[in-house]
Amino acid sequence: MTLELVPLCALDVTLAEPIMVGEGPAGLRLIYEVLELTVEGDRLQGTMLGRAGADWVTVSGTVGTIDVRCTIETHDGAIVLVQYHGRTDLSAGPGNSPIYVAPRFETADPRYGWLNAVQAVGKGALDGSRLRYEWYEVR
Repeated sequence: MTLELVPLCALDVTLAEPIMVGEGPAGLRLIYEVLELTVEGDRLQGTMLGRAGADWVTVSGTVGTIDVRCTIETHDGAIVLVQYHGRTDLSAGPGNSPIYVAPRFETADPRYGWLNAVQAVGKGALDGSRLRYEWYEVR
């Protein structure tokens, strides 16, 4: 069985300065609020809706674990919940290694019901407060 990756979209994200929770039982915790998010793709386009988007990052040793939730509104008015988890190697410092994620989607809009069955994968790059992802549907 061959794995196929079909381009889904690109995301451009602007992050706020992190909220430093500090060291806890699981490691160093930081919260990066999402200030702005734009989604561009042939099948999915939109922007972040509301202010509830954030990336809850846990750092243990040199591994950063990503936990993101946000809501997007598509260009034609559908509401989509986006959640993704992932990892990045921080041994060379933030922004020096790719961020790998596994996005999932939830929507009640029938025009985008196909997203409910999609498992995506993505690769991102951090440059200061700017983050860019390329996401692919796994088939």
